[in-house]
Amino acid sequence: MNTNKPSKISRRGFMKSTTKGALAASLAVTGFPTIVPASVLGKNAPSNKIQIGQIGFGRIARGHDLPETMKNEVARVIAVADVDSKRAEWGKEWIEEQYAKKTGKSDYLEVKTYDDYKEMLQRKDIDAVIISTPDHWHAQPAMEAALQGKDIYMQKPTSLTIGEGRVMSDLIHRTGIIFQIGSQQRSVNPWPQFKRACELVRNGRIGEVKKIVIGLPGDPPGGSKEEMPVPSNLNYDMWLGSTPYVPYTLDRVHSQDNLNDRPGWLRCEQFGAGMITGWGAHHLDIAHWGMGTEFTGPIEIEAKADFPTEGLWDVHGDFEVTAKYANGVTMLVSGEYPNGVRFEGTDGWIFVARGNVGVTASDPVAGSKPSDSFKASDPKILTSEIGQEEIHLYESEEHHKNWLDCIISRQQTITPVEVAHRSCSACLISHIAMKVPRKLYWDPVRERFKNDDEANAMVSRAQRHPYGVNNVI
Repeated sequence: MNTNKPSKISRRGFMKSTTKGALAASLAVTGFPTIVPASVLGKNAPSNKIQIGQIGFGRIARGHDLPETMKNEVARVIAVADVDSKRAEWGKEWIEEQYAKKTGKSDYLEVKTYDDYKEMLQRKDIDAVIISTPDHWHAQPAMEAALQGKDIYMQKPTSLTIGEGRVMSDLIHRTGIIFQIGSQQRSVNPWPQFKRACELVRNGRIGEVKKIVIGLPGDPPGGSKEEMPVPSNLNYDMWLGSTPYVPYTLDRVHSQDNLNDRPGWLRCEQFGAGMITGWGAHHLDIAHWGMGTEFTGPIEIEAKADFPTEGLWDVHGDFEVTAKYANGVTMLVSGEYPNGVRFEGTDGWIFVARGNVGVTASDPVAGSKPSDSFKASDPKILTSEIGQEEIHLYESEEHHKNWLDCIISRQQTITPVEVAHRSCSACLISHIAMKVPRKLYWDPVRERFKNDDEANAMVSRAQRHPYGVNNVI
């Protein structure tokens, strides 16, 4: 029994089926193109190469997304776009160098650079894009890529706001695009323990799940507010995007010298919610996978958090979140707990974490032992055999490979867009609860808080013209 069997999506079949009914009318009105990319019908067929454009070249692109993608022979990265021309050039040099090492040919490939990704999206020979941008620049380029018929791999979290995530998910569903969010804890390489833990939980090895405890750190205060000249290589207005204009300072953006430094925008609420989405998108996704609640969210939530009173960085520090789901499970999230996910049931518990394997050098896994990454109240639980007729979850060998495989097969990825939106929205609901000093009641169908105008005002944000998803729609 496989409850997460991927569904197949045929672009041609999708577009044919939508020529009848309301969806076809919607596509006609909104101008969705019936694009079939080069990788499906052209000379660069899937059996040959999937041609990829990289949007954003920073530490996560160079250290994770591109290396994991380019190790697959079917992938061919041919372009890079960044609002910082220095980073775009670094991306070009790095990608060309990797291909030169791989092929032994110094002129194997010339990577084209763009200061505006929208120009890159116009290329008919690009089949897919990787979006490795700051959080506030996720939903808009994903929607624009989908409208151009490009399949998408995007770093988490899915969106800056719940409202953004909803319109993005709806649009990507309508276009039939293959989408993968960077919730790589679902894939068995290098963390097989997460899938195993979720299968054991789903098959009742700890009885009925009653509580889930998630450990997540906060962020420290700091950062300089001192206004600085904007570097000539940075399109700062476009970097700010849909968010309000604020003066440039290095601690608000990213290093001009080192791709390995943790960028300041990660600690500014203007551009993201902090660790509740930064790492919460990973761990809450695993909680949802283990519970089987991937297409819903909590119904009650309350939280408290410390926020900095000085300095530039203003995302949450120490915090506590208590959420309740319709299935009766209570989820607790705080930095007071070990980093990871602990499922507690009527017959025992399972704890799962990354151990000492991180994606970037700043991942909060340093010092942890592999033996601490997968534990249970009874060690026999972990070696329990899962029978043929029991639940077997979707298996992905490696996250970027799964995306590439699905581009060829037109099947859903292990973390498609609606799953991504729901894990992100659970994090964003938690962030809103940190701001509102009372218990909130969430309707996961309508995606609104019940009888709470103050909380509902935070579901979306005003968008600075000409940027933002509203300008895409």
